[in-house]
Amino acid sequence: MNVRILLFMLAGIAAHPAVGSSPNVLVFLTDDQGWGDLSSSGNIDLRTPHVDSLKRDGTSFDRFYVCPVCSPTRAEFLTGRHHARSGVYSTSAGGERVNLGEVTIADMFKAEGYLTGAFGKWHNGMQYPYHPNGRGFDEFYGFCSGHWGNYYSPLLERNGRPVKGEGFCVDDFTSKAITFIEGAVESGKPFFAYIPYNTPHSPMQVPDKFWERFSVRSLKMRNQQSPEREIETHKRSALAMCENIDWNVGRVLARLDTLEVAGETIVVWFHDNGPNGVRWNGGMRGRKGSTDEGGVRSPLYVRWPSRLQRGAVVSEIASVRDLLPTLCDLAGVPVAGVPVAGSKQLDGASLKQLLMREGTEERPWPSRILINHWKDRISVRSQRFRLDDKRRLYDMVADPTQQQDVASRHPEVAAKLSRVAAVHREAFMQTYYDDKRPFVIAHPKSRYSQLPARDARAHGSIKRSNRFPNCSYFKNWTSTEDWISFDVEVASSGTYQAALYYAAKDAGAKFELSFNGANLPFELREAHDVPELGAEHDRHPRMESYVKDFKTVTIGEIVLKQGKGKLTLRATEIPGAEAMEFRLLTLKRM
Repeated sequence: MNVRILLFMLAGIAAHPAVGSSPNVLVFLTDDQGWGDLSSSGNIDLRTPHVDSLKRDGTSFDRFYVCPVCSPTRAEFLTGRHHARSGVYSTSAGGERVNLGEVTIADMFKAEGYLTGAFGKWHNGMQYPYHPNGRGFDEFYGFCSGHWGNYYSPLLERNGRPVKGEGFCVDDFTSKAITFIEGAVESGKPFFAYIPYNTPHSPMQVPDKFWERFSVRSLKMRNQQSPEREIETHKRSALAMCENIDWNVGRVLARLDTLEVAGETIVVWFHDNGPNGVRWNGGMRGRKGSTDEGGVRSPLYVRWPSRLQRGAVVSEIASVRDLLPTLCDLAGVPVAGVPVAGSKQLDGASLKQLLMREGTEERPWPSRILINHWKDRISVRSQRFRLDDKRRLYDMVADPTQQQDVASRHPEVAAKLSRVAAVHREAFMQTYYDDKRPFVIAHPKSRYSQLPARDARAHGSIKRSNRFPNCSYFKNWTSTEDWISFDVEVASSGTYQAALYYAAKDAGAKFELSFNGANLPFELREAHDVPELGAEHDRHPRMESYVKDFKTVTIGEIVLKQGKGKLTLRATEIPGAEAMEFRLLTLKRM
């Protein structure tokens, strides 16, 4: 912990767990899985018995809302605050980072003695202290980017150090999470395990045994608003990926049983946004990227066998921002239980009262209005109505598919929700896209720094391998007038060993790595001409970049001085047609 940790004020947080020792917490989050992509939601085209069991054996929320895309949902879960407060405004190139002034749910649980681990797709900053290890997680295994280019034994990282994955990544993330849980149980400490899966986000890759179930299966469920826009291979791939996720959830739940900790483990299940394609989603309007109901409604299942009623359903609206105060409340983790450097207001509310109605004194639950926001689109949801981003009002009880604008029938409601949207827009939109944060490298609390092509700027003729930066690389480096740069802040002076991940048709190109007067010249002595990877595993044509088996080479040591500036990589001699293809630069403190 350091001085960035802040005091959160929230009334009603329990000081200690109500029964027994501190409960464990296990959170599953999936990527681009729609509300309708579960058999527990009524989809008969797939079978998700393990996720369904969380609904059957726990409490489910009928109207639970997240953000339209990945990184803001993750930010709101981590902080309990609207993503616009925390600096998140994009899904790549630095705009996915949660501001360092925010305190995360992992910070809070770690402060209370929990072992904390995250396994999968982070998507809220790569370089420490934006990295998971700088946000309260003792252990991290996965990738920090918004999406990945290959799901089979790809380049991943463990606690900042690049490593090679082991098999299909969702299976791999699950295995690592199980190992973490086993270690925590053996240690006798409670655990907070966060498993943010990266599927069914594209590329659409899934092991054969799951794909084979869908390659010939007759599918009956169709999108009810635009069935003509369904793409068969994409839909089949997504459903197969959801069944793979379910199988992995079953592995974790079974291990909780054999470890005899299931009864005192709070298990949470939710999705990060609407479906990433046109497919059945309960008839709702909207998909990923939309602030309509179908773009932001997610299942929320909470199972705690020793405390929560089986099969209960909560009808009150709720938000991903509620999860931090709720889990702290249930586990007896004080949100004020961290060193103080100020105070910030949570936007979420504890849902404990709704979860534990059975056998408790009933108190009125206050009416709420929730904001769904992404970029310039703002939608407002009350218990009954939704005002969309074009100021059309829908009665979501009578018209859950958003067919009839009823603003003229309920002008007072339309005016009230419009004022809420206007207040939110005024508070956040003027500075929403402002971002002068450099990429932090060489932090004293992290031995490794990673600088991927995603976070760089290309100059001259250099091109990205794809318009989506997340898992891209740079190519077409044909001139010594071309260069790449990173806007960085060196957090701590020192000597750093630099390593390069590259591909090259020819050997012999010479380069110079520079920062504020420090220079490291080097030569690529070996060619590494390799094909792009990924297409051989795709079940449906992708939008994202393919990847390569990039070669790693240590290029030398450079002395960096603390401060801000541009870290640049230039080619000084290019004997062949192209200098190299650049994927990643790493720095290791010596």
